[in-house]
Amino acid sequence: MKLSLRIKEEPEVNMTSLIDVVLLLLIFFMVSTSFVKQSKITIQLPQADSTAVIEDVPEKVDIMITEQGTFLVNNRELVNSRPETIRNALESVSGGDSNLPLTISADANARHQHVITAMDVAGKLGFTRISIATINDPAEQ
Repeated sequence: MKLSLRIKEEPEVNMTSLIDVVLLLLIFFMVSTSFVKQSKITIQLPQADSTAVIEDVPEKVDIMITEQGTFLVNNRELVNSRPETIRNALESVSGGDSNLPLTISADANARHQHVITAMDVAGKLGFTRISIATINDPAEQ
């Protein structure tokens, strides 16, 4: 018995049918895709009125106390040193915003009571960011 050796053929993958299937799927998805038109929202924006006057609210509030007991709020002198006057001045300068930083600076010879009065009025108005300004004596340096 004589056996002959056959030459083995390499297996071959036919890509033609695979490419046909992919192209058919691509065409199917392109045709079946619905293109939704996005709806547009119309907005009417408000127009600016140039006649309206906007008050400028400062970024901080300064209270200065002189040696004679005169109060200055943001460099504007008050008529007297009564707590009601200080309160009204703080409310008008801050615009009711008690989140503004408040700085109290007093003359070295000013009475301690004036500083405490300013702190008390500011605390009753709700100011929490209160700082006291100090000046170093140049003779000590």
